[in-house]
Amino acid sequence: MNIKDIIIKIISFYQKTLSPDHGLFFVTDIRCRFYPSCSEYTKQSIGKYGVLRGISRGLLRIIRCNPLCEGGVDHP
Repeated sequence: MNIKDIIIKIISFYQKTLSPDHGLFFVTDIRCRFYPSCSEYTKQSIGKYGVLRGISRGLLRIIRCNPLCEGGVDHP
């Protein structure tokens, strides 16, 4: 198993357990402004661009996910 697979598994674990809009602690009022969600976007970016570029794209996406941003559909 390489580092890419490990990071994707960590993100999947986060989504299934801690994520407010995916996981065990699902809260109906909390939704990501974007589709796909920031964690899913990061997973897809890592799969498409590799670990370093994928994580950096994911972090930039998380920074954009704020009340001043409209959100919407944003595929990696």
